[in-house]
Amino acid sequence: MGTKNISLLLNFHHPYIRHSDETVSAYVQENSLLFEKITNIYIPLLNMLSRFETEKAGVKIAVVFSTPLCSLLSDPVVKKQYVDYLDNLIAFGKKEVVRTKSIKEINSHSVQYLEKILETKRYFTEVYEENLLKYFGVFAKKGLIEILATCGSYMFMPHFTDMTEILNAQVETGLNSVRHYFGVNAEGFYLPELGYTAGIEKVLRMYGVNYTILPSQSFLLGQISPEKGIFAPARCYNCLSLFATDPLHLEYFENPVYKNKNKDISWELELEELKPFIKKGQARTSSGFCYWNNSFNESELNAKNIKKTEFIYNTENAMNQVELDAEDFVSSYKDKLEKAASILKDTDVSMTCVFDDQMLYKNWDEGLLWFEAIVKKFAEAEIKVTSFSELLFDKFALQKITPYFASGSAESYGEDYLSSKNGWMIRYLRKACERIVDLAGRFPDDTGLKVRLLNLGSRELLLALSSEWAKMIENNDYAEYAEKMFKDSIISFTAVFDALGSNTVSTEWLCNLEKDHPIYPWMNFRIFSKKH
Repeated sequence: MGTKNISLLLNFHHPYIRHSDETVSAYVQENSLLFEKITNIYIPLLNMLSRFETEKAGVKIAVVFSTPLCSLLSDPVVKKQYVDYLDNLIAFGKKEVVRTKSIKEINSHSVQYLEKILETKRYFTEVYEENLLKYFGVFAKKGLIEILATCGSYMFMPHFTDMTEILNAQVETGLNSVRHYFGVNAEGFYLPELGYTAGIEKVLRMYGVNYTILPSQSFLLGQISPEKGIFAPARCYNCLSLFATDPLHLEYFENPVYKNKNKDISWELELEELKPFIKKGQARTSSGFCYWNNSFNESELNAKNIKKTEFIYNTENAMNQVELDAEDFVSSYKDKLEKAASILKDTDVSMTCVFDDQMLYKNWDEGLLWFEAIVKKFAEAEIKVTSFSELLFDKFALQKITPYFASGSAESYGEDYLSSKNGWMIRYLRKACERIVDLAGRFPDDTGLKVRLLNLGSRELLLALSSEWAKMIENNDYAEYAEKMFKDSIISFTAVFDALGSNTVSTEWLCNLEKDHPIYPWMNFRIFSKKH
């Protein structure tokens, strides 16, 4: 019987939300979501990798960091805002410890969370030197993680497969991003929202990409069905290797013993009591001070006259449940792999699971602890936690298949990126894409101010192409803000186009926008040129 393998991929992305006007506030509501991820995912993940290194765990995890996220994590303005955010949260936490002093069970949690924030600040400023990406790069070079590239602006690729130059620019920018921020080359490429359609494989191979990951239905519904199903990699006609995801429907976070993140104290207290974390004029955002478990029910509490303390979060119970849920998850995959191995005799079998930061944190405070537990339990179950590249030791022995159009979003076909709510965006994007390709051909050898304009226009177009704006509008998640960000980028790109047409430009406007959007520092507009 062959080896049983599991590949675990963590997909991290955040829209490019950057505000440098610190006279308004030390941080803005939209970026507080990023700061929560830094506190509860990225720093704890680095600590987890350090433990794996110390324990010589022999595991390798795949990770994707989108370029907008990398730009934010490396931005001095955003770093300062994050430290200010922590300082304000610490000051509020100290007040909260005093406020809860009379309720012993709650006070212990407020003390514990305050200690966590203090420790987080120490790790960010001292241990990781305010440079998280550098240390992820260190772990990549040590072989604990494998970093995959993704589109330069997390674009939904199937909408632009007839525009090869746009796909080229997105792939090239994504590969450059991995080299720039982590100092390594990416062998694999993660398709945003797992969106695939025929033609994408040509662009990936042209840039030397060895493999990508597809939704299981894309893998299975093509003209040629893979003989080993989703339990082994396959390849396209051009030798791009393909891995199929196993669809995940994690509902562990609903367990009654886990922390109730909807009962954050930030939504309960008067605004005056939330200072300095929430200042006058700011919208409320999560503080992380959550004291209740998921069984908390206000109406049931009042109807049955139950003591409120019975719903207080119990750390020990939650950690025990993490172990049980990790055991359940690993057991289910062990069964699948063993059944596959019994059918595919004397053959290595493998499966792929993709997790994102929403899945491991948004509704589940214990999500990353659970992830660490499953990594260890897979190893204990003699299932190798390995990277994708290590499973490609004989690429030419892989079966050739023809993948089918699909995605990992909505009902599997990416319809939430072209709906009645956001469909108006696509005509502006496609017209801007036609224009940038035209501009790249008209000004191939220009220098000076025109190059700065062209590079600025390229950056603004890439920002507009981010699928996150359409997703936020579709989900009504800061929809007005997403619409504004999209329109601002399209208007800025159009201003560049008009300036080049009229041969006039406001250097003040140009300098201000370059300062406000320092993303893609390596940008060269020629990435949009036609390739002959």
